[in-house]
Amino acid sequence: MTNVLAPELSVVVPVRNEADNILPLLREIHVALKTRIAFEVIYVDDGSTDATPEVLTQARALYSRLVVLRHKTACGQSRAVATGVRAAQAPLIATLDGDGQNDPADLPAMLDRWRAAPEQIRPRLMITGWRADRRDDPVRRLSSTVANKVRAALLGDGVPDSGSGIKLLPRELFIELPFFDHMHRFMAALVMRTGGTIETVRVNHRPRERGVSKYGVWDRLWVGIVDLLGVMWLIRRSQVPVVEKPE
Repeated sequence: MTNVLAPELSVVVPVRNEADNILPLLREIHVALKTRIAFEVIYVDDGSTDATPEVLTQARALYSRLVVLRHKTACGQSRAVATGVRAAQAPLIATLDGDGQNDPADLPAMLDRWRAAPEQIRPRLMITGWRADRRDDPVRRLSSTVANKVRAALLGDGVPDSGSGIKLLPRELFIELPFFDHMHRFMAALVMRTGGTIETVRVNHRPRERGVSKYGVWDRLWVGIVDLLGVMWLIRRSQVPVVEKPE
């Protein structure tokens, strides 16, 4: 009987209509991690209407470490990530966008960065990717630059790229964060709200080779303003207590 190690890392990948990107990204994840850590990959299909379910069925036959979950109807990227995290078996979570623009080859460096942190810091430490060289069209790059500057000024999270989909953090820390739609864009501020620490790692960002983006610039902008006001409200009404145990 084969002895399968319990996963130490769960890689959560939310997808919607990304049939052509699934197998290439899965291969890259396995190449990046297979000699580094015991891991599982959790794909959450957020109500896809293309061939994504069929490709994921094929992928399960190829990769024993793959877990597939599906939302019957689309619930959004944040909910898909949360579904994957809650199903994860590992104490440590990595997230990747399913469009292939995040590079799984960056995960080992992020994992090393987390492991190198002091033991008392690690339970509340999130490593987040910084796409310093964005490979998007000019309009998307400009909108992201403006959004990041506004967010950083109002929230003071010190993160140059809050929209990066590649992140690494303890599962229990994620579970503790308040959930709302689009919360994945504000995770740095939400982690800091709990007294946690954010460290940034420069990561590779690749042009989309297959499929199309599932959201528009202006839709994201207006929703982001509403969410930003909500996160500001959460931060201003929270305190991190210093707990002492009397002798």
